[in-house]
Amino acid sequence: MIARLRGDIVAHGPDWVVIDCGGVGYRVTVGPALAAAGDGPVIVHTVQLFREDGMSLVGFASAAERDAFEVIVAVNGVGPRIGVGLLAQVGVGGLARAVAADDTKALTKVAGVGPKLASRLCLELKGKLDVSFLADATASAAAPRPSPSDPLVLALARLDYKKSEIDRALSGGAVPGPEAPLDERLRAALRVLSPQA
Repeated sequence: MIARLRGDIVAHGPDWVVIDCGGVGYRVTVGPALAAAGDGPVIVHTVQLFREDGMSLVGFASAAERDAFEVIVAVNGVGPRIGVGLLAQVGVGGLARAVAADDTKALTKVAGVGPKLASRLCLELKGKLDVSFLADATASAAAPRPSPSDPLVLALARLDYKKSEIDRALSGGAVPGPEAPLDERLRAALRVLSPQA
């Protein structure tokens, strides 16, 4: 299983790059950001896919994106193209927020995702993107913030919510107190912060 490549990008196309690792070139399907990267050194976290017509590699800039991709493509009807598209357009944090809040509209903005598939994604990914995954997946994108005493505040901050938004979510009475399980509190806060239109 090829899980990571470290080498030089030597060629690229609209949705792929070739990474030279010690004289061996690996063609890797990637999102637009990596495809647009210039030639040079890179570390890509990969998923190796096996199909009837051969083997392929799908690559991501972070291990969190790779882990999210593996969860996404386990959903019936979601292939690599849609998985890469979701992560490229919505991002790991955006996907986690959309699933937790049942925000199908955010998911249908991605090419190939209609209302039925968006509903299936929300249903089947519920509980699979738990609080620790959300925190780990968005830690690199979040600005450094002081550690709050409430773990819910930390989880929301790592999902890039502003202090004013977090205060609003916690002050409305819709979020259970600290004695409740953290995943339940997070879902309640996300419902307040991402209400369905």
